[in-house]
Amino acid sequence: MSQKYPRREFLKKAVAGTGAISSLPLLTDLSAQEAPAVRPDDFIKLVDEDRAHYRGPNVIIIRFGGGVRRRETIVPAHTYCPYFLHELTKRGTFYRNMEISQLEGVETGHGQGTLHILTGKYDRFKDAKGEVLKERFEAKVPTVFEYFRKAFNVPQHQTLIVNGEDRINEEFYSFSNHHLFGFKFRSNVLSLYRFKIFLLRRQIERGGPGEDVLKENKKLLAEMESQDYRTKDPSQQAPQIHKFWEEWSQHYGDSGFVNPRGDRLLTELTIRAIKQIRPKLIMVNYNDPDYVHWGNKSHYTRGISSIDEGLQRIVSTVEADDAYRDNTVFVIVPDCGRDSNRAMAVPFQHHSGTKSSHEIFGLLFGPGVMRGKVIDDLVDQTSIAATIGKLVGFKAEFTEGPVLAEAIA
Repeated sequence: MSQKYPRREFLKKAVAGTGAISSLPLLTDLSAQEAPAVRPDDFIKLVDEDRAHYRGPNVIIIRFGGGVRRRETIVPAHTYCPYFLHELTKRGTFYRNMEISQLEGVETGHGQGTLHILTGKYDRFKDAKGEVLKERFEAKVPTVFEYFRKAFNVPQHQTLIVNGEDRINEEFYSFSNHHLFGFKFRSNVLSLYRFKIFLLRRQIERGGPGEDVLKENKKLLAEMESQDYRTKDPSQQAPQIHKFWEEWSQHYGDSGFVNPRGDRLLTELTIRAIKQIRPKLIMVNYNDPDYVHWGNKSHYTRGISSIDEGLQRIVSTVEADDAYRDNTVFVIVPDCGRDSNRAMAVPFQHHSGTKSSHEIFGLLFGPGVMRGKVIDDLVDQTSIAATIGKLVGFKAEFTEGPVLAEAIA
């Protein structure tokens, strides 16, 4: 749930307290030369004659996240995502009986499930720094982003992960620690966590409005960066990402009170990224249904509806864009299911490894995918990575799950 620097606490410090962020002038008041300098050698170009230019379809992975049961999603009489169920499932291959395998040590969590999707492999994930009750996981085998960038000459900014407001844990999914892949083939991340760090760095670079504020900004930046050591190197975020945040700042300002919240934020980030950054591979980590942990059923069902609305907007954006229309594969899959505990007032409040928390679903549609197919055979979440590889042209050599052959046209 909440991380060390939730949005409201950040804004309290930045606006009401030090004025660190609210004191920033608008972008229109500044010349381009005032933006934080990025050294050319921060972005070493990969020279590899074996990497071909990518000419295949774009891929949008939608994590129908936060843990959702089949009942409230793919059961017609109870669904809160009618656009997904009644419209999108007709366009491709719909797996109604996908699961997370019930193996010893395999947990049904958001981070774990996301890495199962990205790597195609189950693992016992532990916090990157070994801290108790923290879930900053790192994959031991390559993610689909690394396979993709190693196979094709695609720049880092065209492979994106879009993360939630305060889920710092998910900032660790941009690359694995595998010695043949890793940082060299990383993706970039869009999240409010990255935006906050961008704002603080920019404020420190420009100086003012006073020594006390500057000192407080440096302290806050150090504390935020300590949550994720990967953000300390500016070369993680390409110049195109810096430009994206400048334009985001210009449109929404720096206070954080204007831009959308929750999963609506992820939808807006994704749509703007498609229009401005032109990604070839992007993963959107929706998560609003998880707010049911607060104990209110409507937080869960409203979260599902919010994802459904986001799907409709993203699909509409793709259909309106000549470069993406008829050239984009969608992969939609939950991170995990949820409990069905009738003894509790909110039976789906948690996802603690019960049978229904292992039960998910999957949908693929777009070029190269069979249309109008419904598969009720049992398939596994770890098959997603290999199937993406098959559709775009890379071999996911460290995956466990087989290609979902029924989906391949």
